[in-house]
Amino acid sequence: SRGFQIFAAPHEKHPPVSEFSSNWNAWAKPVGLMETPDKPPAFPLQDLDEWENDLRRRYPRGRLNNRRFRDYDSEARSGVREFYRLNHRHQTMDFVRKKRAEYLPLKKRRMTVWEALEYLNTLVDDSDPDTDLPQIEHLLQTAEAIRRDGHPRWFILTGLIHDLGKILCLFGEPQWAVVGDTYPLGCRFSEKIVYHEFFADNPDSARPDYATPLGIYEEGCGLNQVKMSWGHDEYLYHVVKDHLPEPALYMIRYHSCYPIHREGEYGHLMNDHDREMFAWVNAFNPYDLYTKSDQRVDVTALRPFYEDLIEEYLPGKMAW
Repeated sequence: SRGFQIFAAPHEKHPPVSEFSSNWNAWAKPVGLMETPDKPPAFPLQDLDEWENDLRRRYPRGRLNNRRFRDYDSEARSGVREFYRLNHRHQTMDFVRKKRAEYLPLKKRRMTVWEALEYLNTLVDDSDPDTDLPQIEHLLQTAEAIRRDGHPRWFILTGLIHDLGKILCLFGEPQWAVVGDTYPLGCRFSEKIVYHEFFADNPDSARPDYATPLGIYEEGCGLNQVKMSWGHDEYLYHVVKDHLPEPALYMIRYHSCYPIHREGEYGHLMNDHDREMFAWVNAFNPYDLYTKSDQRVDVTALRPFYEDLIEEYLPGKMAW
């Protein structure tokens, strides 16, 4: 068994590596909301961080499920509403099957986890360079908060990598297929999913076999049998599933599933093992939501510790 790892002093400095082109940062920027049936707009959000900022507004620190939705709704930016409209319209069972077939063979790229961090770092928003930190610094903020609290080394690593699946944007995926609250497909959409009304335009809503709370599933079947909406959580889970402890895999796979871990929905699909593992998802959520700030992180000083941690669990080049 693995014990707890408290602070380890950095032992050497590594020069920064710029292996990947920064031309990709255009993917993080909004474009006009022109839409056709075959090609919905890709960038309703100013950047991917806008979704996370919206989550913190919806779930303020210290307040769990008592925020009135109409207050949240009245304050929401138009881009956030458009993002959820697109997400709820286009996340269908057929769409998810196509994305799983495209990405889960993991043949897009081979790279180390640190190279993946640097690749994700090219996904930046140039609209406000004085306040928006590189993606790698936000991930290190999360990991360092977990480290300061004395959690196991695999927990710290999970904090570092949990959003690496956002490289889907760099592979050309639209924002609504990368971030956003995740939820089960193949059954009735919970009314507690944010902007539930937008599911009226989702073709799956018209399917009788998906119209009941259980839909195509059996009660207590377990979440591993349930198809979830497609995004960075599910993708990264499949990249690392053979390498990390099961609690880490639950954190990665379900950290955006707010309908379950914040709203308490879909319990009829879960089994006892899911409920046991979601204690870890709940423990991880405050680090995910509340540790990011504008305070800079010394990436060079921290890199030796995290490269050693990566090598312990996710060594060498991995398939993405």
